[in-house]
Amino acid sequence: MQLLLKNIHHLVQIEENKPAKWIAGKDMATLSIIENAYLLLEDGLIADFGKMENCPTDAREVLDVCGKMVFPCWCDSHTHLVFAATREQEFRDRIQGLTYQEIAERGGGILNSARRLQESSEEELLQSTWERLQEIKSFGTGAVEIKSGYGLTFESELKILRVVQKLKKTSDLTIKATFLGAHAIPLKYKDNRKGYVDLVVEKMLPTIAEEDLADYIDVFCEKVAFTVAETERIMEAGAKLGLRAKIHTNQFNSMGGIEASVAHNALSVDHLEVLNDAEIAALQNSKTMPTLLPSAPFFINDEHYPPARKMLQAGLPLALATDYNPGSTPSGNMPFVLSLACIKMRMLPEEAINAATINGAYAMELQKELGSICRGKKANIFITKPIDSISRIPYSFGSNLVEEVIIGGKNKS
Repeated sequence: MQLLLKNIHHLVQIEENKPAKWIAGKDMATLSIIENAYLLLEDGLIADFGKMENCPTDAREVLDVCGKMVFPCWCDSHTHLVFAATREQEFRDRIQGLTYQEIAERGGGILNSARRLQESSEEELLQSTWERLQEIKSFGTGAVEIKSGYGLTFESELKILRVVQKLKKTSDLTIKATFLGAHAIPLKYKDNRKGYVDLVVEKMLPTIAEEDLADYIDVFCEKVAFTVAETERIMEAGAKLGLRAKIHTNQFNSMGGIEASVAHNALSVDHLEVLNDAEIAALQNSKTMPTLLPSAPFFINDEHYPPARKMLQAGLPLALATDYNPGSTPSGNMPFVLSLACIKMRMLPEEAINAATINGAYAMELQKELGSICRGKKANIFITKPIDSISRIPYSFGSNLVEEVIIGGKNKS
């Protein structure tokens, strides 16, 4: 199959040579763009691109996108897409003054979602998550990581991961699965924390590895969840089974989660609303991607947003992701995440686009196949509505300027 896109106003995020591992520091303020361009897709891959003056004339199928821009699809490296029910009551509770931590401490939050999910069938979860996948795709997302963590029992955690495996086989999006059994301490284990960590390490993890249900392991390292020592034990157990870590940390507190994650070669550390100089230093020269989720503090009305500018000035790479979940971020709208990154964290549009494409791909170990317009990479792209500037995407914070999404080179219009 061959598809030629011609008369592209701006072809955004091109890589002429070897794909970059990531983009970091001051380099994140730069995007490679070709104006008045063509893009040739063949057999599901990016075959060629360049100026219109060099455009091929013998393509089998041609799509004229005059006045529109073409981007690589977003790579959303942190979501909780498999859940059973929304949590509007907690939304009302926060409006009336309760904090995220107070809701969690009285059995709401993650434990609320876990109760609802345990009562849901695999078929029900599959259908509702499929609908969410179609939703995020409409915003331009072409690759997504999906975590478990709303089961909190052996049976329900495996149920979530089996749903993700079915989605991997049926969806055209690229999907990565993460085991987050250590998302919260279930009420049953309220007075036996070690017993629950034992269950995660000694029963859940070996079964998940044996059935090949996950690509990564995650832990919520926070005062309302798991300690650094518990996090380290779970990371070590996962590493022995070939599951690299992607860790929730520093959403509300600095407590050593970043240093521990870097020491255990975590692929990413996610949230980072609270961050100090020592933690930034720990991330420098590491292989761990700082992943920022600005729609979480936005939705729970937390004044702390990740200090993106300080991190960029320290030469770090940054990724952006949605954190789509029913409690703190009930949205998979990546363009809105870019808007928040610009408005609340003072990232430039170019920096936000780099964070949501190449760097998001790295946070799923997909940088060699997704995240940029590069020959040989998978043809996951989206076409915008007619716009004049890349800044229009974060600027138009309530609008979806994605007109068409092409996954694997297939034009379905």
